[in-house]
Amino acid sequence: MTIAEIGDVDHAARAVNHRRLRAAVTAVSSLSAADVDGMFELYAAYYDGTTRALFEHDLLEKHWVVALHGARGELAGFSTLAVSDVAADGAAARIVYSGDTIIDRPYWGTQALAFTWIRFAGTLKAQAPERPLYWFLIAKGHRTYRYMSTFAIDFFPHWSKATPAPARRLIDDLARDRFGDAYRSDRGVVSFPQSRGHLKAPWTQVEPDELARLDVAFFLRSNPGYVRGDELACLTELAPANLRPIARRVFEQGMGG
Repeated sequence: MTIAEIGDVDHAARAVNHRRLRAAVTAVSSLSAADVDGMFELYAAYYDGTTRALFEHDLLEKHWVVALHGARGELAGFSTLAVSDVAADGAAARIVYSGDTIIDRPYWGTQALAFTWIRFAGTLKAQAPERPLYWFLIAKGHRTYRYMSTFAIDFFPHWSKATPAPARRLIDDLARDRFGDAYRSDRGVVSFPQSRGHLKAPWTQVEPDELARLDVAFFLRSNPGYVRGDELACLTELAPANLRPIARRVFEQGMGG
């Protein structure tokens, strides 16, 4: 999951744009050919190392799309996700795996997509409240990695604490199952011999003030190959007690609370 949300646009213009954004969750099986065309066009505007065939293959492995549209119906961003049930240390668990995610530059800064995503995750939790719900994320950039700390209190890998053994086992199992030998368990990184999609050069830049952040420094240290498309495997539990106040409130809306 990489979020291309870079670029400086006028704050007033953004406020006008964002006021009329709408986000909705759609089953991948319900997407039209025009929907997929628009998604790939937006994706290819920000990514190198990809093809239409590769994009569609990845999309068909997902179950849901959270799509963001502007006032005129234009696609402003999207995120794909897959849901699966697994055994984690012998107990049933549910996994939400985030795939391609992108927000078009004029809509940078909006939270509509993130809020719709976390609300939908709440509905998944409500379907099986007795099962832990984990978010499995592979981060190609430091901004994507920072979504872990934006949403959650405890997540892994973390810059200031070791990853507990159960979390490490689950990360390894999920990454190996999905990516096979491309997952380097010694580094916790997914690295294909040839890029399957990486951000174009203008969007990989790290701002000087960001370099001073502990989380950004950790990501860059842990995944120096991000510019080639390497992705850091991350995990957090999506549960009210582990979510920060705003994310918890939206998640609980999805749970019906």
